Amino acid sequence: MTILIGILGILALIATAWLMSNDKKNINFRAVGIMLAVQLFIAWFMLNTSIGQKVLQAIVNVFNKVLSFGNEGIAFVFGDLAGKNYFFVNVLMMIVFVSALLSILTYTRILPLAIKYIGGAVAKITGLPKIESFVAVNSMVFGDTTAILSVKSQIHKLSPNRLFIVVTSSLVAVSCSILGAYMQMIPAEFVLVALPINVFSGLILSSMVSPVSKEEDEEIEIKEMIPEKSLFEAIGNGTLIGGKTALIVGAMLITYIGLLAMINFVLENLVGMTFQEIIGYVFAPVAFIMGIPASEIVRSGSIMGTKVAANEFVAMLDFMKIIPEMSPKTVGIVSAFLVSFANFSSIGIVLGTVQAINGEQASRLAKVGLKVLFVATLGSVLTGTIVGLFL
Repeated sequence: MTILIGILGILALIATAWLMSNDKKNINFRAVGIMLAVQLFIAWFMLNTSIGQKVLQAIVNVFNKVLSFGNEGIAFVFGDLAGKNYFFVNVLMMIVFVSALLSILTYTRILPLAIKYIGGAVAKITGLPKIESFVAVNSMVFGDTTAILSVKSQIHKLSPNRLFIVVTSSLVAVSCSILGAYMQMIPAEFVLVALPINVFSGLILSSMVSPVSKEEDEEIEIKEMIPEKSLFEAIGNGTLIGGKTALIVGAMLITYIGLLAMINFVLENLVGMTFQEIIGYVFAPVAFIMGIPASEIVRSGSIMGTKVAANEFVAMLDFMKIIPEMSPKTVGIVSAFLVSFANFSSIGIVLGTVQAINGEQASRLAKVGLKVLFVATLGSVLTGTIVGLFL
């Protein structure tokens, strides 16, 4: 029954994107169909085949091994604190090490070339322009702001529809630099499965809402992704960026969790319910169409709503506490939904990034900011729903 509901949920998401479209006649339904098929294949292969599960487990093992190297550095700096359950030490500090690794892979051109050709393959298969496909794939590795900065020389040329796709698809993704942190809070396999599926979720819905033609196309220059002149500069910059990211995430958590505690104090005295409980009922219908069992939709909706209103870290910290009480299907669906930057705080960050590149484009983007967030959130819903079909 939940599988049927999930299928109907996917159709409802596609229908919503069609209704929101500003150019229904030019929607590339062939591309939509191809991308949906790719998503379904990835989810089926990784979750429902013995080969796929072995591949997924092997990737998880590699990530865990890499994280163990980072833990050596953390243990050296923090000593006995590293062996205790301190979120800042054990989770956020891992961002520093992973960010440095990504910087090394970028300087050696391994990641830029991989992203360029994978993005090119996505563009060729789907018929979407290269810039949009490149940013979507790039976002899977580097996150929203870095992906947008990598095509900064093209931003001023983008039409409103193309800008919408670039920004929206970047919000549905996350940065690999914080994957290690995610994998210590929610099941690692769902973090890794959600990554490639997110690429297509963002492109499917944003390209339906704001259709574009492949005729509007440019070549990708990977030089813009490699600012460093030496390997040691790359390591240093990656480390510093990771440190800043960890501090920013920590600061945001202090603010959001503190604000939630204050809001909950007021709400409990006024209506006898917390913010999470209220938003759980608001998002319960969304959780239902994703295929989550009816008995768990309110609690799941609470986590999903918290992620959109605050950020994914706050939601994951809440979700960690109830994972043992939830069914495996719900854990997989909600985990996949959480692996994205689609939240209110990210809109401000992306607007600031575009403003730094081109003020005129930033003004256009500001006018559709809520629409961007809504479609990006639908992308996260699509990812979770597709994962749920195979659990």
